[in-house]
Amino acid sequence: MESGAPTPWAVRAVLFDLDGTLLDTAPDMAHALNLLRAEQGRAPLPYEDIRPRVSDGSAGLIGYAFDLAPQAPEFEALRRRFLDLYRTHLVRETRVFPGMEPVLARLEAADIRWGVVTNKPAWLTDPLVRALGLWERAACVVSGDTTANRKPHPEPLYHACRLAGRPPHRCLYVGDARRDIEAGRCAGMKTLIALFGYVGADPAPESWGADGMVRRPGELPDWIVWDRAGADAEPA
Repeated sequence: MESGAPTPWAVRAVLFDLDGTLLDTAPDMAHALNLLRAEQGRAPLPYEDIRPRVSDGSAGLIGYAFDLAPQAPEFEALRRRFLDLYRTHLVRETRVFPGMEPVLARLEAADIRWGVVTNKPAWLTDPLVRALGLWERAACVVSGDTTANRKPHPEPLYHACRLAGRPPHRCLYVGDARRDIEAGRCAGMKTLIALFGYVGADPAPESWGADGMVRRPGELPDWIVWDRAGADAEPA
């Protein structure tokens, strides 16, 4: 991974993971998880303990909150109930991460397309992106069930490139989980770790093999060539 000052890349599209990268969804997911615990007669868990685990998805959250393995007989019923509760409270507190909106606006002004590639299922992703006014702005929204494979497989990223009309080598993928970086690297993209997201208990995100890390959304522009002439100097 690069160190020191960033060396900007001539990318023509920026793709974002959703939870913990583009959107701060942890408050609503934590709320739904504690509603489920209340239904099961259990005390609420501290938000600060839930937040780092949000990128593990519904299975990871259920495993943590109920100390269950996926093979447990009650696991799937609890997971489905959690998702039902979460859908009911999808945009209760969820927002674009502070500082991300100016980045999106700058990408749009420079004709650098942006989109979403997430493992979240489309029946949650689509209404969430629409509710926050991002649907019409995004060049693509690829969910966990859009393609046959999910991250860390590169197929969702290849599909996003086709929708956005940009080749993988001219794309940057930003995520907060190891699988995001694996997927981006396998697809031949530049990759950045969103340290402001739900990186969680992984002791060494620098070992994921990303090209760089950002501590806040406002650092993202430092990694991009904004001069259109310079960005178009390479073959598309």
